[in-house]
Amino acid sequence: MQSMKAIVKARPEYGAVEMITRPVPEPGFGEVLLKNKAVSICGTDVHIYKWDAWSQAHVKPPAIIGHEFAAEVAAVGPGVSHVKVGDYVSGEGHLVCGFCSNCRTGNGHVCLSWKGIGYDVDGAFAEYFVMPERNIWHNDPDLPPEFGAIQDPLGNATHAVFRADCVTKNVAVFGCGPVGLLAVAVLKAIGAAQIFAVEHGNQYRMDLAKKVGATYVINAADTDVVKFIKDHTGGAGVDVAIEISGAQQAIGNAIDAVRMAGDVVLLGTPVEPTAINLASKVVFRAISLHGITGRRVWDTWFRMKGLLKSGTLDVAPIITHSFPFDEFQKGFDVMMSGQCGKVVLTF
Repeated sequence: MQSMKAIVKARPEYGAVEMITRPVPEPGFGEVLLKNKAVSICGTDVHIYKWDAWSQAHVKPPAIIGHEFAAEVAAVGPGVSHVKVGDYVSGEGHLVCGFCSNCRTGNGHVCLSWKGIGYDVDGAFAEYFVMPERNIWHNDPDLPPEFGAIQDPLGNATHAVFRADCVTKNVAVFGCGPVGLLAVAVLKAIGAAQIFAVEHGNQYRMDLAKKVGATYVINAADTDVVKFIKDHTGGAGVDVAIEISGAQQAIGNAIDAVRMAGDVVLLGTPVEPTAINLASKVVFRAISLHGITGRRVWDTWFRMKGLLKSGTLDVAPIITHSFPFDEFQKGFDVMMSGQCGKVVLTF
């Protein structure tokens, strides 16, 4: 039986991410076997590395992690009709039932029984892995594998940006991690009027935010964020605030910095309950709150494809580090340092 290299969470403790050898899986009915070209380390993988409470509830070591990839179809199982050997693909990392009320009303990203590859089930950090045909997305042939491998987080950013009307509007992005940087790039591509990027002290990422299109980059560590935004929007505040950090202070600032009847898009995941005075902060200001998870299947993917094809979206500066797959530990070290954008592992 042919073997392959795979990166697993080996033990239930901090770190313990190791490379092992496993048999190459065989595709079952309706499945395809993928041979990876590139994978990308996600913030979720960092949570698993740290072995926080969320990881402990979802991952059962030893488990193959990872869910961001670009690959070539190596084999197809019985019943596969829309994918063929040699196709260049990426894929939706949420495994959904397709039959619940959410799936059948265009909300499969919140399927009542969805599971995520790389945490609920074995993931993509391997030379080969299998995925249901219905989760496969065909990439344009000229899309670099490094770009193909970051469509999962780019999809999160795209979903967040398109959840509210951001075209020609003033928009603030709170959190300049990889998804926040991608949101800034998407906002620039679609023609936001002014883009305020807010970060807490990470100069590396603040510089990146400016590079990919932010009009203003605000250091929350030494600046009154809400005052700065209102001073630069005629006192009204931004039309849309997109919160991606999950930090308590950032959530409060996002709500305070948006204008009356504006939109607050929440993608960041706080680790603790958030206290908000809904009456004074939301109700009497007629603010709309939007919760974002994953990507709308497949609406977000088509939007991403259009943005990438248009040439207006530049994600290249956000891919700051690339390592061979065997040097995965270097990738995790860089991610843990915070001195990076997206980190890609290549085959």
